[in-house]
Amino acid sequence: MSLLSIFLQAQPGGGGNMMIIMGVMMVGFFLLIILPQQRKQKKEKNFQENLKVGSRVVLTSGLHGRIAQVQDDGYVIETLSGKLKFEKAAISKDLTEARFGDKAKAAEKTADKKEAEEKN
Repeated sequence: MSLLSIFLQAQPGGGGNMMIIMGVMMVGFFLLIILPQQRKQKKEKNFQENLKVGSRVVLTSGLHGRIAQVQDDGYVIETLSGKLKFEKAAISKDLTEARFGDKAKAAEKTADKKEAEEKN
C-alpha cells in the first residue's frame, strides 16, 4: 500500500487537508533548515578558496598562524614552532584584515611578488 493511500484512508472526506498540511510542512522544512545550511556551506567554501599566502588565520583547534603555502588538498601553516600542514576545512577565521588592517594589504602584495618570483 502506498503512503498516499494510507493518509487518504485515515480521514474519510478530509484527506485533502492532510495533504495540504504535509506540503506546507515540507516547504517550511526546506526554507528553515535546508536552504540556510546550503548558504552557509557555499559561503564557507568560498572563504576557504579565497585564502592567500600570507593571510593570518585561526584554525578550528585554536592554533594561530600564517599561510605559507597553498596546495590542492590543504594549506601549510607557519607557526612559531614550525610549519604544519592542515586540511582546508580546518581554517575557521581569517585575522588578516580584522587585526592588521592596512599592514596586511601591504604584506599581501609583497607575498604575491615573492610567489611570482618563485614561479619564474
